[in-house]
Amino acid sequence: MGVVIRRAGESDRTHVVRLLDEAFQDDPVSSWVFPGEEHRRRRHGALMEAFFDLALSEGFVDVTQDGTAVALWWSVPAGEDEGAEEGPAQLRAAVDPDNERVEEIGRLTGEAHPTDRPHQYLHMIGVSPERQGEGLGTALIEAVLERCDREGLHAYLEASNSRSRALYTRLGFHFTGHAIDLPDGPQLWPMWREPRPFVTDGGETSRFA
Repeated sequence: MGVVIRRAGESDRTHVVRLLDEAFQDDPVSSWVFPGEEHRRRRHGALMEAFFDLALSEGFVDVTQDGTAVALWWSVPAGEDEGAEEGPAQLRAAVDPDNERVEEIGRLTGEAHPTDRPHQYLHMIGVSPERQGEGLGTALIEAVLERCDREGLHAYLEASNSRSRALYTRLGFHFTGHAIDLPDGPQLWPMWREPRPFVTDGGETSRFA
């Protein structure tokens, strides 16, 4: 049986934020943004809530029907966003005003983010710890990539570890060639995906690499 996916809304806020908070508490990037464990336990959820709001505003949120995996996507137009430079500072002020790293990671990822073509941006994808390794995250991603291929849309993300980078490579993403180095922290690998062509054969639409 396939993974059933639905579009999340405002009513899913509490559940999605809790899921992301749990899934990313011990992630290397989250640990860099909030280096103190006690402080991370207190403020990390506020960052996840801000990300949820951004996804609802700038794109969409997909969640598996059983609520164990979620993906936050932004629909990014071509061209510079006039408010992009202010975004990281506003995020810091809203989430953790004394934490410079909240602003710094937003600035660094923003500088690396392509602006020449419209694309779907996979901002975050989280799976409940007890359900990881079952392909739920892959199913969430593939559902959007199929639409990207059908509509000729590009896609973009930042891989945060070698395992996820390998998965994204299998899904058609390619490293842009310029890593994001978090000061005294982990690396992020920006990855871009060109839409794959579709062919119609006997009424069936299928992809080929």
